[in-house]
Amino acid sequence: MYLHSHVEVFVTYKVGRSRIQELLDERGMTQQDLADKTGMSKQYINDKVRNLRGKHGMWIDSAKTIASVLNCSIDDLYEWIPVQEAKGKSKRK
Repeated sequence: MYLHSHVEVFVTYKVGRSRIQELLDERGMTQQDLADKTGMSKQYINDKVRNLRGKHGMWIDSAKTIASVLNCSIDDLYEWIPVQEAKGKSKRK
């Protein structure tokens, strides 16, 4: 029987710049168009474009709804900044 040590490395991320306006521009849509199609207020959309009210992003259900309307993934809504690598527990086999 052999014992092997394995350490998994994970990268954590923080929310960077919002890409929502860029995605809207690529699709020829306005913030009002997105508000109308999601049922969210234009102010809410504008806040998310400007990374206001919750600088850590948005609730997952709102992100999924916006991504669905923009036909993209949730990951596409923001730039993601790697913060640090965190090591997981060693595993023995």
